[in-house]
Amino acid sequence: MRALWRGRNTGSLFAQLIALIGLSLLAAQVITVLLIVNLPPPVPDFYRLSEVVQAFRGAAPSVGERRPLTTKFSSNPPTEPLDIEKAAAIRAALARDLAVPVERVVIGAHRGPFSDRRVFRILRARMAQQGAGEGEEHFLVAPFEVGVAQADGRWRIVRPDPGVGLSAWQQRMMLWFVLSTLAMAPFAYMFSRRLAAPLRLFANAAERLGRDPRAPPLALKGSKEIDVAVRAFNEMQERLRRYVEDRTAMVGAIAHDLRTPLTRLRFRIESAPDDARAKMAADIDQMEAMISATLTFVRDATRDGERTPLELSSLLESLCDEMAETGSKTEVATGEKVVLDGDPVALRRLFTNLLDNAVKFGGAARARIFREEASAVVEIDDDGPGIPPEDAERVFEPFYRREPSRSRQTGGIGLGLAVVRSIARGHGGDVALLNRKGGGLTARVLLPIG
Repeated sequence: MRALWRGRNTGSLFAQLIALIGLSLLAAQVITVLLIVNLPPPVPDFYRLSEVVQAFRGAAPSVGERRPLTTKFSSNPPTEPLDIEKAAAIRAALARDLAVPVERVVIGAHRGPFSDRRVFRILRARMAQQGAGEGEEHFLVAPFEVGVAQADGRWRIVRPDPGVGLSAWQQRMMLWFVLSTLAMAPFAYMFSRRLAAPLRLFANAAERLGRDPRAPPLALKGSKEIDVAVRAFNEMQERLRRYVEDRTAMVGAIAHDLRTPLTRLRFRIESAPDDARAKMAADIDQMEAMISATLTFVRDATRDGERTPLELSSLLESLCDEMAETGSKTEVATGEKVVLDGDPVALRRLFTNLLDNAVKFGGAARARIFREEASAVVEIDDDGPGIPPEDAERVFEPFYRREPSRSRQTGGIGLGLAVVRSIARGHGGDVALLNRKGGGLTARVLLPIG
C-alpha cells in the first residue's frame, strides 16, 4: 500500500499543539496592538447646555450619532451630584436659561466632564466642527443627569438615553476583530487540517482492515505519537492475521485428519448386518460431506482473492441465466449500474448460494440492485414460508439447519449461509434475512462501494 501521507517527522503532537496555541495568542496580541495604535480614540457623547435646555422645554434636539436626550419625572433628585468648580458655572447657566433659582438645579454624573484634558481638547475640536460658537464653553459628557425641582415636589430629569447595544466606536472595533478573525481563519484551518490528517487516515485504515484483514501494513508518517500508534496498529494487524490463519489451519487439519478413521470405519462395516450397514454407511457419508464442506470453507477463507472493479448487475444476470438453463425460475430487475471493488470468485459464490436457497425453499428468485448512500444493496426475494424471527441469526451459524435431515435433497449440511456472511463481512458489508409482508423471504446484502 502506498504511503497515505508523506512528509518528514514533524516532532511531537504536543509540541505542535503548543505552537498552534502560542501562534494564536501572538496573533491576537498583534491584532490588538495594531487596533489600539491605528484606530482613533473613542470620543464620549457630549451635549451643549443649549441642547439640555431645549430638552427641558419639550423640544428634543437633533443629536446625530449621539444617544438622544430623554425626559422623566422622579420623586428623588439625581444621585452623585457634581461638586467641582465647573459644576457651579454650569448650574448657574442652566438656571439662568431655564429661569429657575439655582438651588432647584442639580447635576449628577458618574465622572467629571473635564477630568481628562485630552478629551476636553477633542470635544472642543468636535464642537468647532459642528459650528458651536466661540463663547459656548459649557457642555456635559455622558452619562449624566440634570434635575430641576418642580412646584409639586417632583424632579424633572433630562439624561442621555442609556440605550442597548454597542456604540459606534464599539461597532467599529467589533468589525475590525471580525475582519481579523476572517483573515486568520485560513491559516488556522490549514494548521488544524495538518494536525487532523493522520487521525482521519487512521480511521480509514481501521475501516479498510475490517473489509480486508490481509491489507498491507499502514504507511503513515507524522508526529512521534503518530509513529508509535502506526507501529502498534501494524503489529495488531499482523497478530490478528496470524491468529485467524492459525485457527483456520487448525480447523482444516482436524477436518482432514478425520478422513482416515472414517475410511477405516467404512471397511469395518462390511461385516455388519445389512440393515445396520446401510444406516452406518449413511452416517459416514454425511460426515464425509461435512468434512469436505469444511475443507472447502477453510480453503476459501484462507485464499487471497484479488479485488477488482466489479459490476453487480452483470454478475447477477449471468448467474440467473445459468440457473435458468437448468429450469430454475430466476430474474433480475433492471436497475442502476453499481460498481465496487471485490473478489469476483467469492462474490459469485455468495450470490449463487442465496439464489439457490431462494429457488430451493421458495420456488423462485427475484433479484434487484440499487445504491443506498455509500453502499450497494442486493435484495433477493422468494415465495417461501419465511423463517421464525428467532432463527434469523442462527441460520448463519455453521452446520445449523432448520430442517433436521442432512439429505442432499433438502439442502446440504448447513454451511451455505455461513459462507455468505463470511464473504459479505470480508468485503466490509453484511447480510440479513427479512420476512416479507404477505409471505416470502428477502435476503439483503449490503456491500460498501468505496
